[in-house]
Amino acid sequence: MYKITAIVLRAFAFSDSKLMVDVLSREEGRVSCVVLVGSSKKGKSRRQLFQPMSLLELVVERKSAGSLLVVKDAHISKAFSSIPFDPYKLSISMFVAEFLCRVTMVGAESPLLYDYVCDSVQWLDGSSDGFSNFHLVFMMRLTRFVGVYPNMDGYLDGYCFDMQNGCFVSSAFPGRGYLDAEDSRIMFLLMRMDYGNMHLFRMSHEERNRCLDVVLDFYRLHVPDFGELKSLQVLRDMFGTI
Repeated sequence: MYKITAIVLRAFAFSDSKLMVDVLSREEGRVSCVVLVGSSKKGKSRRQLFQPMSLLELVVERKSAGSLLVVKDAHISKAFSSIPFDPYKLSISMFVAEFLCRVTMVGAESPLLYDYVCDSVQWLDGSSDGFSNFHLVFMMRLTRFVGVYPNMDGYLDGYCFDMQNGCFVSSAFPGRGYLDAEDSRIMFLLMRMDYGNMHLFRMSHEERNRCLDVVLDFYRLHVPDFGELKSLQVLRDMFGTI
């Protein structure tokens, strides 16, 4: 048995007494775990620990090479003060967790990726306002850690973004996966944003959704079997009100 620090990505019932949990760990990257919970009051309380994006310390056991980890003990390493109680932050965290399930690979160890995700979700939890663009910044900054970082050098007004090669070009070829000049400007704008300055980039609901579409299209092109995100519509609807 040994300890790992982990971020919960998703959890679902494997049986009446077991959960299957996918986590992003600092020590082993993306791994799957079995959690024994039961139906007692204590078991129900234990289930609550494994909410998406929860930051946990786990004591795990691997009985043989290649087998699933079995969680022997779990407790919160860093408790959230606002995410579970703020519907906007909660919708963002649910979306980010599902998004990470699609773009991270099982067994791909990356302490830098773990630290980035951990620091980001804590930033979201600690923010009081100005976080409406968080998911956009998170996804664009994540490209550095999953091997699809676009080349932002050489951008000029009117240039087009080559989605396949991840760079700006002076002219586009029809039917080859290029963004038009306006969407290319959006891509360049997104890469200039960070958690510290994103509140300065004010967007309408329609503009934010268009930015989201552009970023997701970029990931779909570079991540096999990316698929549709179930939490996407909830995020769109939620941020239509602010």
